[in-house]
Amino acid sequence: MVRLPLSPAEVARGRRLGALLRQARGERSMLRTALDAGVSPETLRKIESGRVATPSFPTIAAIAQVVGVSLDDVWAEISRPAQGDQAQEAVVPVDASLAS
Repeated sequence: MVRLPLSPAEVARGRRLGALLRQARGERSMLRTALDAGVSPETLRKIESGRVATPSFPTIAAIAQVVGVSLDDVWAEISRPAQGDQAQEAVVPVDASLAS
C-alpha cells in the first residue's frame, strides 16, 4: 500500500500533538512514560518531536492517559488551525458552474 505524502496542515497538527504531549510529560522520564503507555521510547520520541505526524489513535490515547491529558484536550489542540493555515482555509476555489 502506497502512503500519500502528508499535507502541511497534517505535519503542523503532528507537531502540535507532539508539543502538547511533551509539555504534559513534564519532568517524567521518556522511558517511564513510554513503558507505562505500552509504546517504545523511540515511538514516543518521534511523536514528541513531530516526526510521526499521524500516530494511531490507541497510541495517542495511551500516552495521553499516562501524562494526564484528556482526549478532548488533545482534540482541541490538534483540530485548531495553525496560524498559517487560517489564510489558506479562507481561500476556497469555487467552481464557476456552481456559482450560478
